Amino acid sequence: MSETANIENPVIEAVADKSVTSAVAVAGHPIHAMSVHFPIAFVMATLGTDLLYWLTADVFWMRAGLWASGIAFFGGVFAGLIGSAELLLVPGIRGRVASWTHAIAAMMLIAICGMNWGLRLDSDYNVLPNGLMISLLAAVFTGVAGWHGGKLVFDHGVGLMISEKE
Repeated sequence: MSETANIENPVIEAVADKSVTSAVAVAGHPIHAMSVHFPIAFVMATLGTDLLYWLTADVFWMRAGLWASGIAFFGGVFAGLIGSAELLLVPGIRGRVASWTHAIAAMMLIAICGMNWGLRLDSDYNVLPNGLMISLLAAVFTGVAGWHGGKLVFDHGVGLMISEKE
């Protein structure tokens, strides 16, 4: 560690002192954290259906990929709206650089999911190779956005409720 790590930084202290309690929650449980699981699952399901379509050439997988990509996109928009509300409403979240990194990666992911779904709506024949490549890109951005979201929860305590007993 560097010698400057132990020196107190007033800017970092000011950000760390702000509350990171969720503003969009049900019974203290952050809705954004609850709403991201299905879009993530459907991004991965879209990749899976593309790979299965590539391997089997069964049109069922093409149709399943259309549905999976649509659910991933609209679920992502829903989760993104809630996440944006959290970002804008909670000063402790808004003041952290990691929040903005997560938000940008997640918005890129939503755009990629929208492109993937729109491509499939246009023509069934766009699944290979374009849809598969976009699904791979969406999987990468899912990892990036998820990594930064996890850092917000585990490193910064965003959205956690700490009871008085602990």
